[in-house]
Amino acid sequence: MKKYVTLGEICKSRSSNIMQKDIACSQGSYAIYGASGYIKNIDFYHLEDPYIAVVKDGAGVGRLMLLPEKTSVIGTMQYIIPDASIDMEYLYYAMMAMNLSKYATGSTIPHIYFRDYQKEKLPLPLPEEQRRIAAIFHDITHAIDLCNAILDKLDLLIKSRFIEMFGDPETNPYNFSKVNMAQIISDKICNGFFAKRKEYCMDGNISVLGVANVVNRMYSNIKNLPKTNGTISDIKKYSVKYGDMLFCRSSLVAEGIGKASIVPKNVPNNILFECHVIRVPLDLNKCNPEFMQVQSTTNSFRSQIISKSKTATMTTISQDGILKTNIILPPLELQTQFAEFVQSVDKSKLKVKQVLEKTETLKKSLMQKYFA
Repeated sequence: MKKYVTLGEICKSRSSNIMQKDIACSQGSYAIYGASGYIKNIDFYHLEDPYIAVVKDGAGVGRLMLLPEKTSVIGTMQYIIPDASIDMEYLYYAMMAMNLSKYATGSTIPHIYFRDYQKEKLPLPLPEEQRRIAAIFHDITHAIDLCNAILDKLDLLIKSRFIEMFGDPETNPYNFSKVNMAQIISDKICNGFFAKRKEYCMDGNISVLGVANVVNRMYSNIKNLPKTNGTISDIKKYSVKYGDMLFCRSSLVAEGIGKASIVPKNVPNNILFECHVIRVPLDLNKCNPEFMQVQSTTNSFRSQIISKSKTATMTTISQDGILKTNIILPPLELQTQFAEFVQSVDKSKLKVKQVLEKTETLKKSLMQKYFA
């Protein structure tokens, strides 16, 4: 018979008070992490030993990281420190099975508290069994990481092809036309749809794209989106289509601001974008969406976006800030050739993603077996 314990019985929590401004000028040999992963090295650390970190505020709330000794996390994260009765890696996978995001509260900036999820129960087998189970998930996670690494390499291939065809937009070695974003749009840009968290439901008539579905992607993720109910007016105003470019309007860390993705072709009806996202409708007679998305990842584009952003509680970029960002605009025929290359690479990415999905399905089934 399984022995169960609560999180509160076998670990304690500690919040971070490190803000972006605290590390802006800090350099050193100790890593600090945020909700999206590694940020930079700084000259101090918070924890001597390895630990688990939980995203407690903002996009990705409830996400977990298993982090090494002599590191820190930024203030949107929380440290989880287990006692000696439990294997660290076993606890990490057990917590993944808990889906902590379900404890999120707050409509504008979602957040979770340890006091709410500390009563979550998990099996506590003997130490050697904990290590055996952790090893199984370690191997599966390694396979998932390999798939993601291949996808990253394919993304790098696309970026390399961009530089080969168009050069660095900052120096513009091929002397392409330089324009700002305002000159390549087909309609007004706008911020997205808003619904309170309590209004989301399984049987809603619309699906909603958020920041997590946009950041660091070629195409916006349109699978398994949260649902709510929208009016005919909402659907008309906020529905997305191919040719729309979606930008992250607000972020708890400056690095996330203005990250973009494009809406894929044949997107289903009634998919809307939410209020932390800005939609830029591209003029397809002037520019190709795949070309524009890759250009948005270049240092030239990113540095302009960050310089135009403002930071208070959150970092934000305005519509005007995006519209005034300068880009290169090669002939449309050349952009289309690049897009065709992107599509050929996407075929390879699709095969890798299919393997990735099967492996992730296996991981979920084993989590149900060992942690239910």
